[in-house]
Amino acid sequence: MKYYALIATFSLGLLAPLGAQASSFEDAYKQASLEIDKAKAINYEWRDSRKLLKKAEQLHKEGKTDQAMKLVEKAREQGQLAVLQAEAQSNVSGPHQ
Repeated sequence: MKYYALIATFSLGLLAPLGAQASSFEDAYKQASLEIDKAKAINYEWRDSRKLLKKAEQLHKEGKTDQAMKLVEKAREQGQLAVLQAEAQSNVSGPHQ
């Protein structure tokens, strides 16, 4: 019985990093989506942000988690930068005549 408990514990130890990676990807993906949604809410969503998320999801499914995480981070940054751009340009008026 101790043998089976040892095997189960060892197996869980080996699989834990896989679960953590999936969880961290899911969390990062959700955060990036939220940032892009903020930009969309103020009509400043950048063209490629959601494309990056879609590509990241595909890479994650293929097991290329490191590449997927880089794209998710880039998409999150784009969402944040879009909001900053909207704020910076909110006081800009058109050309003077």
